Amino acid sequence: MLESPTGTGKTLSIICSALQWLVDRKQRRNDDSSVSVDTQQNGTTGDRSGPDDDPDWMRNILGNKEVEGPKKKVKLKKRYGFKSKKRDKTGIEEGLNDLFNHFREIEVDYDMYGKEQNNLIAKGDGEKLDDKEFLVEEYESEDEKSGLSKRKSGGICSSSSSEGENEADEFSDEEEEAEFKIYFCSRTHSQLSQFVKELRKTVFAGQLKVACLGSRKNFCINEEVLKLGNSTLINEQCLDLQKNKKNQVSKMKNSGVGGRVRKTKASGGCPMLSKHKLQKQFRHEMTDQGPVDIEDLVHIGSSLGTCPYYGSRSMVPAADLVVLPYQSILSKSSRESLGLSLKNSVVIIDEAHNLADSLISMYDSKITLSQLELVNSSLEGYFQRFRNLLGPGNRRHIQTLMVLTRAFIQTLCNKDNASLVDSSCCPAKNVSECSLCINEFVFSLNIDNINLVKLLQYIKDSNMIHKVSGYGNKIINLQNDTTLQDKECRAEGSFLSGFRALAGMLLSLTNRDSDGRIIVSRKRPSDFGQQGGYLKYVMLTGEKIFHEIVDEAHAVVLAGGTLQPIEETRERLFPWLLPDQLHFFSCGHIISSDNILPISVSQGPSGQSLDFSYSSRSTSTMVGELGVLLCNLVTVVPQGIVVFFSSFDYEECVYSSWKTSGILGRIMKKKHVFREPRKSTEVETVLKEYKESVDALSNANSKDVPVAHNGAVLLAVVGGKISEGINFSDGMGRCIVMVGLPYPSPSDIELMERVKHIDGLGDGPCFNGEAQAGFDILRSCKRRGREYYENLCMKAVNQSIGRAIRHINDYAAILLVDTRYTSDSSRKSFHPTNKLPRWIKDRLISSTSNYGEVHRLLHQFFKFHKSKSI
Repeated sequence: MLESPTGTGKTLSIICSALQWLVDRKQRRNDDSSVSVDTQQNGTTGDRSGPDDDPDWMRNILGNKEVEGPKKKVKLKKRYGFKSKKRDKTGIEEGLNDLFNHFREIEVDYDMYGKEQNNLIAKGDGEKLDDKEFLVEEYESEDEKSGLSKRKSGGICSSSSSEGENEADEFSDEEEEAEFKIYFCSRTHSQLSQFVKELRKTVFAGQLKVACLGSRKNFCINEEVLKLGNSTLINEQCLDLQKNKKNQVSKMKNSGVGGRVRKTKASGGCPMLSKHKLQKQFRHEMTDQGPVDIEDLVHIGSSLGTCPYYGSRSMVPAADLVVLPYQSILSKSSRESLGLSLKNSVVIIDEAHNLADSLISMYDSKITLSQLELVNSSLEGYFQRFRNLLGPGNRRHIQTLMVLTRAFIQTLCNKDNASLVDSSCCPAKNVSECSLCINEFVFSLNIDNINLVKLLQYIKDSNMIHKVSGYGNKIINLQNDTTLQDKECRAEGSFLSGFRALAGMLLSLTNRDSDGRIIVSRKRPSDFGQQGGYLKYVMLTGEKIFHEIVDEAHAVVLAGGTLQPIEETRERLFPWLLPDQLHFFSCGHIISSDNILPISVSQGPSGQSLDFSYSSRSTSTMVGELGVLLCNLVTVVPQGIVVFFSSFDYEECVYSSWKTSGILGRIMKKKHVFREPRKSTEVETVLKEYKESVDALSNANSKDVPVAHNGAVLLAVVGGKISEGINFSDGMGRCIVMVGLPYPSPSDIELMERVKHIDGLGDGPCFNGEAQAGFDILRSCKRRGREYYENLCMKAVNQSIGRAIRHINDYAAILLVDTRYTSDSSRKSFHPTNKLPRWIKDRLISSTSNYGEVHRLLHQFFKFHKSKSI
């Protein structure tokens, strides 16, 4: 674990150290191979790793392996999704693992709903419904001995098909497999692009092959597909185009001489993948240009007229360095689809402070009441229409799905005749939320006799989901008397997303009982008399998933600007590691000690003790004292001030109170006031306006022009968009104000279930989503659960206050506004300042006699830096 504040050269240090290790490793391997070749040619033993008394035949075999190692070749069609992965034939346990990976795909290329995919709805198909178009092929029951599902037409049904061989052959170039690799992962595409820019500054840019991976939405250059907008629809359409191309080839083969081939609009596949020579040219362009980011790849693909998504994936076998979003490497199914082998490789995960949350959220599943009703109605309509045409296998499985959807709907609707969840956690009908273990949930709905593994295999092997979705989509279009493509895509997307959510929830129910919890959320009737709600599976631990990565890779590096407190990450991701297996290195900041002024503020300007705990933070006294404090700060702090609140609701409460009392008007006489919007799409606009206000002051000062406002104030929320990933360098963040200790809400049912799991409470105190019940759980925790809860708070604090200092010449004040931050805190078991980053903790002024002293320190600090700039 490497902690290095932003601006200290963390990225460049990682590049130089990791890639030099890679170069040395490759050189050593080549030297060993050369020695082996010389040994064989000269007939001498030379240097070898084996003992001298090994027999000749053994030395010869080992020598041959050494020579052949670096020349390993792979077929692209066996990697990278051009040919679907065949099912393992070793039994039902392997089949379940295959299913788990199959339905958990993130940005992968395999079609998760079957081996064939028809063009469901095409313009001009007419008003008639073609039974053959939507009828599911007859499906035989699973062979219990072999664990393999079969179609009546014969043969083992797998996710691959013979039709795919033609396309696979088109992409069957041989590439030299790089034996050692570096995988660099980060959260966003912009962060990966920044990494590539840093890489170009090094000597390694011309020495190593680099591949950059991303999502279809970021790579796609097909205008017809891109205009769908939604990433899910883009993925589906991309796969449809490839499947349609395979189907067209197959039909042409089977038509015979003079046979007619029915073509649809999309039957020709994606035009960006029609010419294999252009894909080869794309790879040559990538190699010639050196390290390129996603924007460069899209530009190359657009200029050549070929797909940059598959072009970049085809570069992975020969690549020494693979740059990709870390969701793609955390998901086992994504690694298999992309052909990523972690053996002998180093995995570097940047921005790793939220790694544990991201990991487990990838394996959560959720389905809403509206989705369940849509799926159920489409299943009922389909079954009613095709009942007499379906074989017994299809009838049985579709009826089973209908039983499950009805049981889920009844649970959420909470009707008198419903199969209500009979649990001590939620015995009353008016309880909005409750959590249950998997077994408790399954038995309460009387669905414990259903073989979910077999049902999921049916969903995967058959084309039922696309057939039912296509039929439902056609009905909607006929009822609306429209065939507009955008409406078709939206309808089809809603059907498919509903079925996908149902499959994900059913898959979650096959997990071990202790791995997660089922959240049942029943929303009360709205003003329109409608009811809502959802079922959600929450994965409680990610250590088993992360263990696969740690166990397979040569080494794993977690890097970030702020990783403290590391105990939270250790407990959630790798609690099994021995002390000598985990190395933590924290760098100090490169800035001078004069450039930062962290202060614990325990008293306001009126002498009022500042206590922003849950019970007192919303009182008029505390809100008013905070407002007076900010009125004083805007007179002494130049340029920009960022104030962080614990939640949007609390920020709204404070803002409304200030507006009523007139405090807001006093603040706005000195600085403009901006607020972080709840919609993430509006954040960029607010930040732009905030920056313009700060820059306007700086430009006026440089020209000695008097201005009415002295910068701006930004009211932000911990855990929001602004608190992570936004750089408040220079004037945008001259002072960061952290209001209180932003503990997560004790009414968060998912959080409380994780606290119980970490502390080992098992089925301990029951939780129904009320804040008081959450506090009861926290009080009952022995150590680990409580510490995890506290660590979440301090991790949020560290991320927020770390927004200020961004480079060596930057300077800022950091105010921790709460009496609990002071050194005389009454909480002996936990002191928040002990979990601050070292570069802040070492310079913290932890105690002041009154606010006057704070004001004086701020005045001196900014006066000093103003004189330095003159």
